[in-house]
Amino acid sequence: MKIPIIKLLAEIHSIDVLEAAEAAFYDEKSPDIEVPGDDEGEQLTHVIAALEILREIEQTQCAFNVALRNYTQRVRNSIS
Repeated sequence: MKIPIIKLLAEIHSIDVLEAAEAAFYDEKSPDIEVPGDDEGEQLTHVIAALEILREIEQTQCAFNVALRNYTQRVRNSIS
């Protein structure tokens, strides 16, 4: 998981576009957008993370940096 890639995806793509990319990965197809990452698993992780951030912004009207911080905190808590 690379935060700069997640941030880039969330800044330049809409929820609909990211959901289509997520579905493409689940269907074992190439997404219509370029998703950087070392392999398909990491690419899917980046898309899911960007989606979670955008959904939080949409639901709570929080700032991008707050949603990003909340996401990374949830990931850290789930690992430890």
